[in-house]
Amino acid sequence: MDTQAEHSERDRSSEPRAGSEEGSRFSRVRGAVAAVRPWRRRVLVAGVAGTAALLLFSSFVVQPFLIPSGSMEPTLRVGDRVLVNKLAYRSGAEPERGDVVVFDGTGSFVREDLDANPLAAPARWAVASLGLAEPPDTDFVKRVVGVGGDRVVCCDARGRLWVNGVPVDETYLHPGDTASEAPFDIVVPQGTLWVMGDHRSRSSDSRDHLGSPGGGMVPVERVIGRVDWLGWPPARTGGLEGTGAFDGVRAPGRAHG
Repeated sequence: MDTQAEHSERDRSSEPRAGSEEGSRFSRVRGAVAAVRPWRRRVLVAGVAGTAALLLFSSFVVQPFLIPSGSMEPTLRVGDRVLVNKLAYRSGAEPERGDVVVFDGTGSFVREDLDANPLAAPARWAVASLGLAEPPDTDFVKRVVGVGGDRVVCCDARGRLWVNGVPVDETYLHPGDTASEAPFDIVVPQGTLWVMGDHRSRSSDSRDHLGSPGGGMVPVERVIGRVDWLGWPPARTGGLEGTGAFDGVRAPGRAHG
């Protein structure tokens, strides 16, 4: 019996096949990658779904809004992120005197921008809707001072506004500001608003657009929503404090008690 040959056959059969170690290593790596990929897909899907849900929520319910200027100080400061209630004026409700509102000033505060980039606009809107960037140049935040039919006059000897024959003590104004340095006497057309910033000396508002096509008036239909909450910074979070400045003002034509 050829024992040497037998051992040789046995030895060759027990040797690992060429490349088996590399193949095993490749299988382990491929298995690990396959295990990671579903996790990444789940994260990606969850992220996309979450972003879409936030955009839908901000489109119809509450939208974050970054304050870009000091025109509403001290009520709102530069860098504040406010939450705009888009349901405030649904079901027939309309803005009231003293409300702080966000509105689209296209056609009233700014002209129609026919040269706007239609491809960049949706991306900018999406980022601004999440409160991560400054709002479009057409969006403004101001306080409602006059509603349809109101007569707003400025100013008396004490530097106060008069609305429908009643003086208004605007305690929310920036310290040192008067109601307005420029006098005016206007009647607000129905369906529109007369709006002003709380920092009157630094606010470009209805007063600055008296000569514009809309006469400084903002159509009610252009109001995006009411500022009801402060969401940032943490030290200032909470509901926006209301004002009783207009409590004594009556509707036009009504007698005052």
